[in-house]
Amino acid sequence: MEVIAIQKSALDEMKNELKELLEMTESTTRKYVPIFKEEKWLDNQEVCLMMNITKRTLQTYKDKGLLPYSKLNRKNYYKRSDVQTLLEAGQPYNTVENGFIHE
Repeated sequence: MEVIAIQKSALDEMKNELKELLEMTESTTRKYVPIFKEEKWLDNQEVCLMMNITKRTLQTYKDKGLLPYSKLNRKNYYKRSDVQTLLEAGQPYNTVENGFIHE
């Protein structure tokens, strides 16, 4: 085992820097916590199952701007409320008028 001796002042400075880093991390993440607590987020598979659509149809909804999404680490996420709103609209997105054909 290797033993390294450092001055107490250097150790205290390292502790303070680690404490500041922890506080910065907590402060940064704290502002995002309400976003995720208030809203349930769904991935592609969950949306397809919930809406009973294919992945290709989901891609079309995204391309047409009918279903907003956010990207995190190359994965798409959708607010459950946005999906629910689209479902409650009575599937107006599967009509010839807005460029879609029935599946």
